[in-house]
Amino acid sequence: MITFALMIFLTLIAFVAVAYDGFSSWFTIPFILLLALIQVAYQLYYFMHMSHKGHGMVAIFMYSGIFVAFLTV
Repeated sequence: MITFALMIFLTLIAFVAVAYDGFSSWFTIPFILLLALIQVAYQLYYFMHMSHKGHGMVAIFMYSGIFVAFLTV
């Protein structure tokens, strides 16, 4: 429940960052991408049950794949 509330909070922060006229696009776009990365990590870890026992190898494969994709891009 706490993680779900954190996801909603991060989404609201992203909406506020876009709606606020004081931020330039040079700040807003990387900030939203950072919030998106945080949400993807939380969703993989908690909502996809990666935090449970027995998912260690799956987690290693997923995180190494994300790392390789990041290096490629």
